[in-house]
Amino acid sequence: MERNRNRKWKGIQTLFLMKGLMSRVALTAGIITVLAIVFITVWTVRSCSKDRIETVVNDTINITQAHITAMKEIGEWEFLTVTDEEMADTTRRGFFSDDHLIRIYYGRLRLGINMHKVKPHWITATGDSITMHLPDVELLDEDFIDEAKTQSFFESGKWTDADREALYMRAYTSMRKRCLTKENIENARENAEQQFTKMMKALGYKKVGIVFSQDQTNK
Repeated sequence: MERNRNRKWKGIQTLFLMKGLMSRVALTAGIITVLAIVFITVWTVRSCSKDRIETVVNDTINITQAHITAMKEIGEWEFLTVTDEEMADTTRRGFFSDDHLIRIYYGRLRLGINMHKVKPHWITATGDSITMHLPDVELLDEDFIDEAKTQSFFESGKWTDADREALYMRAYTSMRKRCLTKENIENARENAEQQFTKMMKALGYKKVGIVFSQDQTNK
């Protein structure tokens, strides 16, 4: 009877010892697992930090030779068109009657800049600022009267080609003087300044200065 009790007691003690050992093993395994997770996490972060992609923003603005060449190759750049008509007449006195010649001329005067006239180093740029030295506005086409539209309003008597040429020159001079006004030239300059400023700002420049060489204006 006593032996049976001793055996039971030893069995109970053995059971408790095994449970305690298993608890220690489980605790140790848990600690090892946590340490492993921490190690892997630290290693991963360090690896990613070494392999990360860096983005560098370059704020430098450069106007290339290709841009400059392209603007020069535009050639004649029209910024204002003025249409006009002129009636010119001449009279030749005769003994019995007078001869009359009256003609109407139509003109289209194009005001703009000839980019072929830009001087060396006409563009200077520093940082986000750029200055452009441009030829002044001029009459792009001196042959502005459309002779195909010229009409003989009234003609009596006989007139030579020289007579008609003289009448043409009178109309030409009058039309040119009336259209090449200070106001029209200034309007063309303003249009040119707006176009060039818009172009340079599209390239990234914030401050754009336009300087016209007014010694090239047609007088």
